[in-house]
Amino acid sequence: MTTAGASLPRWARLPLAVGAGVVMALGQAPFDLWYIALLGYVGAAWLFLAAPGALQAAGTGWAVGLGYFGFALGWIVEPFMVDAAATGWMAPFGLIGLAGGLALFWALAFWGGAHGASRALPTLVICWTAAELARAYVFTGFPWALVSYLWLSSPAIQWVAVIGPHGLTLVTLALAALAARALTAPRPRIWAGVVLALAVLLAGGRVLTPALQPLEQRPVVRLIQPNAAQHEKWDPAMIPVFFDRQVAYTEAPPQTDTAPALIVWPETALPVLLNNAEDVLRILVDAADGAPVAVGVQRRGDAVYHNSLALLDGNGRLADVYDKHHLVPFGEYMPAAALFRRWNIAGLAARASGGYAPGPGPRLLDLGPLGRALPLICYEAVFPQDVYRAPARPDWLLQITNDAWFGQWSGPYQHLAQARIRAIEQGLPMVRAANTGVSAVIDGAGRITAYLDLGQAGYLDAALPPPLRVTLYSRSGDLPVLVLLFLAAGALLWRRRSVSD
Repeated sequence: MTTAGASLPRWARLPLAVGAGVVMALGQAPFDLWYIALLGYVGAAWLFLAAPGALQAAGTGWAVGLGYFGFALGWIVEPFMVDAAATGWMAPFGLIGLAGGLALFWALAFWGGAHGASRALPTLVICWTAAELARAYVFTGFPWALVSYLWLSSPAIQWVAVIGPHGLTLVTLALAALAARALTAPRPRIWAGVVLALAVLLAGGRVLTPALQPLEQRPVVRLIQPNAAQHEKWDPAMIPVFFDRQVAYTEAPPQTDTAPALIVWPETALPVLLNNAEDVLRILVDAADGAPVAVGVQRRGDAVYHNSLALLDGNGRLADVYDKHHLVPFGEYMPAAALFRRWNIAGLAARASGGYAPGPGPRLLDLGPLGRALPLICYEAVFPQDVYRAPARPDWLLQITNDAWFGQWSGPYQHLAQARIRAIEQGLPMVRAANTGVSAVIDGAGRITAYLDLGQAGYLDAALPPPLRVTLYSRSGDLPVLVLLFLAAGALLWRRRSVSD
């Protein structure tokens, strides 16, 4: 293996690797410093080359991941602090456990890359991309802060409409590896390749960016943002305050010349189960004055509870109900619940006894003149595969969420960023109602056309952008990049055996 940085002291490798991971995390919201984050990826690849053996490479990968996930996912302590007296002690364990656990994916990738002999960097790129793909699926998946998301503030993010987030991860890591090679073997041709690849990414993304669409004749949706802090949300003294606030926003005069064609309340906005909500729904329907309403609510099924979205038509009838199907482990349900019950540990966001049960899967809501919407409740917008697995192509995406769990710093902005990327991947607009923000209307190019900022109570009337082109990624999903990884891994293995023979 190439031993770039062979003179690097052993004691310096771990802190440098953690530091590289922290720098990489600066590409995620709310920082969006892609040009700085990219340097962190180059540094991580260079440190990989400096590792003298496979175990040391694995340690480097784990340390890089620890710095990256520990910084990017720092908001994970917020849910534990909602009831600090009961669950605050879990916060450091939650952060360290999550960051250290996700870093194992990268440790395995660096270990696999170290078995590529002189082709170590290409092997690392393949293994690292495969690790990120696995992170999106294994153990129900957690594709938060994917590598490719660092491009959101640049035109290069438009490539996800063609090759998807994992394809863009592959390209990003290849670019970083090429730059690391240029550092260890400085040749004009390699540096020219780095500059050319970066130019193609940015210029190609600009070419792929759809033009702005006119919104003057488009229907208007109203987003309700009550700004109910999580520690107050279920306080009996505050429940009527937040409910009355949402009712007042629902019946408020229009902000545009066109009355809202749909009113959207955020996740778990109703203070009662849907099964017992007749009086509450009557108040809501009267306030809506004939407009359909989509509202987040909990409901009781057959001996189970669901986190749901209820759709009320213009006459106040319950037109449809969607049950969230991709639940948050340790939030909405507990894996190995019997084991954790011994220590009286339950899902942090599971208001219903025993946690929630998943719904049957993605489905569309027929909203008449507004077309068909794919509902996504909170965490479901994190998963690209949950969107392209819809039973048919929707006309737009509808997300309701309670980002009060994520605090007031990075978490809500990272969640919004992922919603924008889902819109780009599909070429579809997204309407997003968030309890504490950021509520937003997003077009099919990921542009925010209107929003209510974080921590602001209010309502927003905004035009629903039209759907854009059917993207390649919306048709193919992750299959092409998976096939490419298999073919590339096979080619490298064949070449390695050929050299050894």
